[in-house]
Amino acid sequence: MERRPEPELMDSEAQTAAYAAADFNESNSLFTRLFAESFPDCAGSGAMIDLGCGPGDIALRMARAYPGWRITGLDAGENMLRRARERFRSEGEALDVTFKHGYLPDDSLEEAAWDALISNSLLHHLPDPLVLWHSIRRLARPGAAVLVMDLCRPAGMAEAQALVDHYAADEPPVLRDDFYNSLLAAYTLDEVRDQLEKSGLAALSAGMCSDRHWFVKGRITD
Repeated sequence: MERRPEPELMDSEAQTAAYAAADFNESNSLFTRLFAESFPDCAGSGAMIDLGCGPGDIALRMARAYPGWRITGLDAGENMLRRARERFRSEGEALDVTFKHGYLPDDSLEEAAWDALISNSLLHHLPDPLVLWHSIRRLARPGAAVLVMDLCRPAGMAEAQALVDHYAADEPPVLRDDFYNSLLAAYTLDEVRDQLEKSGLAALSAGMCSDRHWFVKGRITD
């Protein structure tokens, strides 16, 4: 199925309210578990950036799991960031987390300043996917841990609708519509591997971690 792009910025009041209230525990737990399994030596302290942090759930999860780390959540949506900051005030004020407004590529972010770079469900919003991979190369310190996860585009619209019906049957219409549109806008695993090759990140490994998610993980070696 040919990719069908969706709007780069999903930041309406209805969308952000629905995302903030939705239960993404399964996929977000998968992400944090995959990071822990992939980088068991990430203890102590460091600087981590969450690119496309949305309402902040993964940034806060990572801050709890790695309390010695300084974590920055970056997002282009002002409403998403407002939800993230509200969540931080109610759940995580003791954690070292900062939420920052930014749009990739963001030259205000210090080059080679991050020991870990994470991103969940950002890539399918980007009209030029290489923007994410080039940003990761620019921002990462040598040896930095990288974990990116996103939806994988199904073979057809019927398969996409079946995933929506299975995983989002009880969600409000705005989330069901966004999920369906995101599946159609997602990149396939082969497309992601081609992006990694073009951006000089072919050493990172890529694979499937669920029936609807691919991952990219590894360390920046140069």
